[in-house]
This record gives sequence, C-alpha cells and structure tokens, in this order.
Amino acid sequence: MTDPSRPSRPRSQPAPGRPGPPDGRRTRITRRGRLVLLTAALAVAAAIAVPFVLGGDEDEGTQRTGTLTVPEGWRASQVYAAVDTALHLKKGTTGKKAADAGLSLPGDAGGNPEGYLYPATYPITDRTTPERLLTTMVDTANRAYAEGTVAAGAEQNAVSRYQLVTVASIVQSEAATDKDMARVARVVYNRLDEGMPLQMDSTLNYGLGRTTLHTRTSETRSKTPYNTYVHKGLPPTPIANPGARALRAATRPAEGDWLYFVTVKSGDTRFTSDYAEHQRNVAEFNKLHSSPSPSASS
Repeated sequence: MTDPSRPSRPRSQPAPGRPGPPDGRRTRITRRGRLVLLTAALAVAAAIAVPFVLGGDEDEGTQRTGTLTVPEGWRASQVYAAVDTALHLKKGTTGKKAADAGLSLPGDAGGNPEGYLYPATYPITDRTTPERLLTTMVDTANRAYAEGTVAAGAEQNAVSRYQLVTVASIVQSEAATDKDMARVARVVYNRLDEGMPLQMDSTLNYGLGRTTLHTRTSETRSKTPYNTYVHKGLPPTPIANPGARALRAATRPAEGDWLYFVTVKSGDTRFTSDYAEHQRNVAEFNKLHSSPSPSASS
C-alpha cells in the first residue's frame, strides 16, 4: 500500500524534478500514447504454460521424476528453496549456483534473476540440475517479456522493459484481483509522474527480507535501497516474479488519478486521490486489525 502516515505534495503544485535512479536506469518521463500498438498486442499476452524441455534433460534414456510449480509472486529465495527440495539438494545449493549459471538476464539486472524466474510448472527428470532449471525459467521469462504487448506497454508508460517487470512485481505483491492489479499499476505510474516516492510496504518488506501487514514509522527510515519511503523512483530490481496477470496490468493500467490505496479487509481495497479520504480508510484498517502502526500494507 501507499504511505498513510503523511501527506504528499498537493497535486495543484508543479511536480519537482525527479532525480535519476541510483543505479543508472533511465529516468521516466510523462507517458506517451501508444494505445493502438498496445491494443493490437494484447492478444498475445496470455500466460505461458510450460513449456520447454530442460536443455536436453529429456533426451533418450532420461526419466521424468516429477514437476516443480513456481507460483505467481514468489521471490527468488522461495524458488531456490523449492528447487533444492525438488532436486533433493542441500539447503542453499541452488542460490549459490545461480550466480554462475550463465543466465540470460538483461544488463539492468546486474546478474540478479529476481523477476525472471517465470511462474509456471516445469518438468523434472533424473538429469535436471539447478542450473538447467533456472535457465529454463529465465528463458521462459524472456519469451514472455519479448512479446509485443510488453514492448508497447513499456513505451506507453515511458519505462524500460526491465522497469516494467519491476512495476509488475510490485503489482503482484500488492494486489490479488485483475481489477486491483490494474489500479495499483496506475497508482505506481501516477506517483512516478508526480515525482512522489512510491511509499510501498511491499518494496520495504522485500528489502528487509520479510512479509508483514504492518509497517512502523521507524521502519520507513530503513537504509535498504528498496525503501521507497526514502528513495524516489522504482526499486533497484523487481521484488518478486510476476505472472501474466500482473504483467498485463503493468502494460495496460486502469485509467484513474489515484495516488493512495489500502486493503481495508479481504476483497476491499480502496483507491483514492484524496489524502484525507485515504487517512479515513487507513484508520478503518487499523481499527479492524488492531494495529498500532500508522502504516498498512495490502
């Protein structure tokens, strides 16, 4: 969710210049219309069902021993742990091998596969290795992200393809339904366009290596680069591995002027551009959840 503890700059004031991201990523500019291209490409945005054979794992003489399903929204650390379990490896093996697996990642990723371990069901054979399995996940992601709809969505929303995947990962972490995903994506882009910090609990939680519904004011001063209460712009990398629905929401967000949202209770996420209204929604969240915190997370 967005920070309810303090108001941001009123929309009537001009947006200040937005500092460039610390890792050299391209600074966003105002969205440009590319709706025709995007609409034409949406037909190919369906989820990829898996897929492809694991780099020769199913050659003659191999035996399929099972499958591994990566759910939408898992972090890389969760994927690594699941691969260790599926392949009966010592805990931590896959995470250590990821850096030397020769994965086909974009330069912006800096070797970090977060966001590129595509959610799908993968076959496991008696020849499957962590490197092969991770390679197939990344190759599947690259195929999904190479679709025309992703390129068109990135252009319309004035972000790079890697940044769009980052937006999709935030959407995946903050919302559950298609409707809410599209609205959360719009909040992200609106805040970026206004030069406002995202103030998302999901990014802070990722930086702190946790998941929680409550964020304390003191935690919003944490020094992690994923603290979007402090650092403007998108976090350095995706914060999860988004699925097709979140990717679709990031490519074609809902229309609206929302700047704030909070999930008051299951199935009741409220979006608004009015800070006073948002405060009332957060107060209701805190009352329902008995939270001493001034912050709430979807």
